[in-house]
Amino acid sequence: MNSALRHNAPTALLAPVCAVALLWGLAASALGASPLPSSDYTVQAVCGTPAPRQAACLALQLVPLTATARAHSHPLAAVAPASHPAGAASEGEFGLTPSDLHTAYQLPLTASGAQTIALVDAYNDPTAEADLKHYDEELALPECTTGNGCFEQVNQEGKPESLPFPASTAELEGATKSKRAEEAIGWGAEISLDIETAHAVCQSCKILLVEANSPELEDLEAAERAAETLKANEISNSWGVPELGVKATEEEHGPFDHPETVITAAAGDNGYLEWAAESPFRSASFPASSPHVVAVGGTRLLLSESANWQTESVWNDGGESHGVKEGFGADGGGCSVVFSAEPWQSEVSSWPEVGCGTMRAVSDVAADADPYTGVPVYYERCNSEYEKRIVHWCTYGGTSLASPIIAATYALAGGAQGVKYPAKTLYEKAAAHPYALHDVISGSNGACLKPFNEESKATGCTNPQEGASCSSTSICVAGIGYDGPSGVGTPHGLAAFEPASAAENPQEEAELKAEREAQETIKKAEEVHQGEQVKHQEEVEREQEAEQKQETKRTEAEREEVEREELKRFREETLRQYHNTPATPAVPPAPVPGTSAPKPASVTPSELSGLALTVKAVIALNASRPRIAQISFTFTLLTPAQVKVTLAKRARVHGHTRWHNVRGPVAITGASGHNSRQLGGHGTLTAGLYRLTAAASHAAAQALLFHIG
Repeated sequence: MNSALRHNAPTALLAPVCAVALLWGLAASALGASPLPSSDYTVQAVCGTPAPRQAACLALQLVPLTATARAHSHPLAAVAPASHPAGAASEGEFGLTPSDLHTAYQLPLTASGAQTIALVDAYNDPTAEADLKHYDEELALPECTTGNGCFEQVNQEGKPESLPFPASTAELEGATKSKRAEEAIGWGAEISLDIETAHAVCQSCKILLVEANSPELEDLEAAERAAETLKANEISNSWGVPELGVKATEEEHGPFDHPETVITAAAGDNGYLEWAAESPFRSASFPASSPHVVAVGGTRLLLSESANWQTESVWNDGGESHGVKEGFGADGGGCSVVFSAEPWQSEVSSWPEVGCGTMRAVSDVAADADPYTGVPVYYERCNSEYEKRIVHWCTYGGTSLASPIIAATYALAGGAQGVKYPAKTLYEKAAAHPYALHDVISGSNGACLKPFNEESKATGCTNPQEGASCSSTSICVAGIGYDGPSGVGTPHGLAAFEPASAAENPQEEAELKAEREAQETIKKAEEVHQGEQVKHQEEVEREQEAEQKQETKRTEAEREEVEREELKRFREETLRQYHNTPATPAVPPAPVPGTSAPKPASVTPSELSGLALTVKAVIALNASRPRIAQISFTFTLLTPAQVKVTLAKRARVHGHTRWHNVRGPVAITGASGHNSRQLGGHGTLTAGLYRLTAAASHAAAQALLFHIG
């Protein structure tokens, strides 16, 4: 697909319309015909609303509402069944499988050395080990039991005996309908999600389940200390409490301040500052807000038919979904009012746009969390009254899913590896190696009170409407680089989770430095032109609207015919140059009325070549009203040079066809070799034909065309 977008034809006007269509088809096939509409499901929390000083577990369950869904529960974004081996859960009918997660995030199956992942939860799950065994057998994972030393279950004192309530299934059944039994059943679902996800991602890691006596914060903190005492390399916490009752001084030497241990914490399931929660507290969630942990936000992960990563956006299913409160669910986060930001966070280049000042921002990193793109979980008491065909299998999501994914990813990378607070590693790698993470640049976890959008399977609000919650700062709106909902991004291999080597390659460091300087140059140029370009775009749109009203000489059909013929010529020229076939002498096509004929090609085209949109840009341009900032592109230079990049749109002005600049020219410092850049800028792109042009001094300009709408 990339090769179809990259041609060494310096003067060809490339038209990647076919590539856009191919990617759109791929997205559609990923959903397939099997997934049912979101109206056939709802989402509900597995744990009830907690009492003060009690934690809420953050697992969410996708619940079938209709008979059709109960008979064929295929979650919305699971990949097509044909891409999976046979088997109940692995058919994709209950969510993304371990294989899907490994392929999407490009992760190995095992760690290079011994690693222990601790999962801290409340109450006892008497069937935890048995449920894990069922899960492993169904999905063909290595056995993980107490007998082979892979699994261990202890109380909040770190002892395998005297586990919390319920000590057995019989004790739980004997206490049926009591508040404590209901809470234990909910936390049992959380436990199954935690241990099965951790084992699915790191299949060689030891799984240590540490169970607190209750959801009281003091008990969970005791369990956290037990996990540290038992030498866990990674500790995942899929629960949270409002940070308003926490003191910064208490956290300085508290259970989450444990240097050289990876401690992950779920950011929350009720949106920015818990706007969708029934609780009156509007704050970031603790321990995610602690500067000592790795706070994990949630995304909606969409895959191609072959389970490769296709796109990720901030998870936000907020709104009056299906008329029930249980339909709510959105990535948590916000600015802490208790803890200050650590230097590795506050020194990111985009920090001024975050809006937190000197305070800590939640999150640091993110992973899949939307229940509609969730995972299959085997739990003895999971929805048996609903699911008749295969009892005990359910689809779970929430940042409870994201937290163990990230903890296990750190385990695959070897743990903290001596770094005092491992979140620092993420920020350093994101700055030095931006392609080591998937940058989540779309979506928001801001408040939305409109109905859930059944067509787009997302909140019914626009990003600006959701962004009003945080004054449109990036603490609740995703964008390029660091932002609050997704942190520095989602996993793309292990590079971002491995500390920088003490012996870095000097040449590589020099190249990275040059790249960072080039990015700063682009950013400064954008700041200079920002106000002018926004004003210019508004003027162009007003002029276009006025001309459309006055136009009487040409009908809509005539204009469309001209566009079709022009696009046909561009595609034929692109295919000819792609296959290196010589051009057949022919009479040049007549220019479109109001435009000038193209100039002859330069005789020195090798200075700048290979101008192409990135795959991420092609996907973004396929969406409704894409943003200028989503246009990313690549090009190749023989030697370092200043490159001027311009984005123009074809329009009718006073009866003539003209190209009007939408963005630029923007000056870019290009390094020798392959370059990848983001156009940047404000505003959205309306339907029409666009031309992206790149020109270097003493070299022929490169241009490509693409059509929106």
